[in-house]
Amino acid sequence: DPAKIEFVKDWASPKSPTEIRQFLGLVRYYRRFIEGFSKITKPMTKLTQKKVKFEWGDKQEAAFQLLKQKLCSEPILDLPKGSEDFIVYCDASNKGLGAVLMQRYKVISYASRQLKIHEKNYMTHDLELGAVVFALKI
Repeated sequence: DPAKIEFVKDWASPKSPTEIRQFLGLVRYYRRFIEGFSKITKPMTKLTQKKVKFEWGDKQEAAFQLLKQKLCSEPILDLPKGSEDFIVYCDASNKGLGAVLMQRYKVISYASRQLKIHEKNYMTHDLELGAVVFALKI
């Protein structure tokens, strides 16, 4: 819908944590279409935390503009086809968990999230297993 695309393109940079939450509320609905969603949004989500001073800088603006650009471009996802096999790729890092659902070398969906506070202390193999569990739950 061209009107919705223009609405997103014209969205002004957030001036408060509340405005960040409003924007992220919109874009989270489309997170499965955006590869690396949680990594992109991290500079913005940090500013929504209670004890963090709101200082909108270059990192936040770059993340904001990248999200708008990705929302306004055509998705490159494919629809699942019949009973063909699916493949799930999972990965974890000290920043977050990610997964990609594929079928016949085509991406069906992306999923990612930042690590929870207690997960930041996990060993690598525990994080990797956490990524598998995360992928299976979505």
